[in-house]
This record gives sequence, structure tokens and C-alpha cells, in this order.
Amino acid sequence: MSASEEYLQSCRDTLEKLRTSQLPAIESAADLIAERVAAGGIIFTFGTGHSHELAEEVAYRAGGVVPVSPILEPSLTGSTEVGKSEFLERLEGFAPHILDYHHVGKEDVLIIISNSGRNGVPVEMAIEAHRRGIPVIALTSLAYSRQVSSRAASGQKLYELADVVIDNCAPHGDAVVELPGVPQPVGPMSTVGGAAVMHAVMVGVAERLVGKMDPVPVFWSGNLDGVTEKNYEMMVPYRARIRFW
Repeated sequence: MSASEEYLQSCRDTLEKLRTSQLPAIESAADLIAERVAAGGIIFTFGTGHSHELAEEVAYRAGGVVPVSPILEPSLTGSTEVGKSEFLERLEGFAPHILDYHHVGKEDVLIIISNSGRNGVPVEMAIEAHRRGIPVIALTSLAYSRQVSSRAASGQKLYELADVVIDNCAPHGDAVVELPGVPQPVGPMSTVGGAAVMHAVMVGVAERLVGKMDPVPVFWSGNLDGVTEKNYEMMVPYRARIRFW
């Protein structure tokens, strides 16, 4: 088996682990989010470094739920100056200002994505959100987080602070393929597992909104003919609150 085939096999194995072990947590997250959305709340998503990609993945997405607002703080995403973002995600003091700027309220829900769950900003975001009465859903690697120390001043890790915890089933260190002569493994798994979880949650949210909202706020693909107006109409109730658009 080639290394590429081994990686794809690991992807399949991870997806099966998610199905067999994380479905209850995924369903709980969907329950919590759907309740908030049906009452007019917003789904805020947040991650630093590569985790910001998962926060953005479910926003303004074909087949995705409309009221998703990713919190993409440029200094923390790593889209540019990635070394600086790696340093800044370990500092505290960001969270209150970020939540204030995006007007995240207790009627909303916050999904925090952090593979290791150890860095200062994601942990502080969870602590500050709870202080404000905002429910928190964590997407993290339990295998990773349980084997590292916290870098947060509180000494806590993300999975210890969330109302719902979903394990992305990535291993300690994230990468899954070992190559002869290469000391570190290659092929990260957190993106594959994380993206699957995020979309599974949003599919569950849409399912629960049937009969509660009409229309159910789900985006059509923008590349289909004749749907632009439909998408814009569904965005109207949320335009004042979602900065991403």
C-alpha cells in the first residue's frame, strides 16, 4: 500500500470512528443549535490557525445553514503571517473584544474549533462565552488534548469548558502516516474529521428546522441558475448581524 493510499484508508477509518462514537454529541450539538436558530439566534464559529478553515467551511455554503457567522480575526487565522498567528493564539485578552465586536449574545451559540484545545485564545473564548451565558460547542481532538498541558492561564483545556464536546478522532500530533527515514508522521487528519463533523452538525440543524421555519434557511449553490434571489431573500433577516457577508 502506498503512503497516499494509506492516508485515504485512514480518512475512511476516521469517518467510521466519527459515525460510531461521535453521533450522540453531533446530535446534541444539532439540537442546541436548531433551538437557537429557530428563535432567531446566530451560529458563530471560531478557530485559530488552521482551525479557522473549519469555522469558515460552513459559512455561506451550498447546502449549508444560512445564519452562520465565522469569526475570522486576521491576526489569529494564519491566512498571512502564519508564524505570528501561532504566537498570538497563545496569548490571552483577545476573547472579550472579539465577542464584543461581533455582538455575540446569549441568544446565539458559539462553536470553537481547536485540535489541541490547549492554546490561550480558544480556551479564553470558551470561558468568556460562558461568563456571558453563551452556549459553547467544542470540536477538538481528545487524544491530542489529553496528552498535552494547557497553555492557558486558567490551566484548562477547551474540552473541559464546553457544553457539548465533539471529538474529531484525530490522533495525538494529528498526522497519521509514517514514512521510513522520516521521524515525524505526515498527513494531518483533523481537517478531514473536522469538516465532516461540521457539516454533519449543520445537516442535523437543517433537519430539526423542518416544520419550525418556513423556508428552512439553507443556501442553494450559487452556481445554479435562478437561485441568487432565493439566497438573498433568506439572508435578509440576518444581514445586520453577520459581518462575514
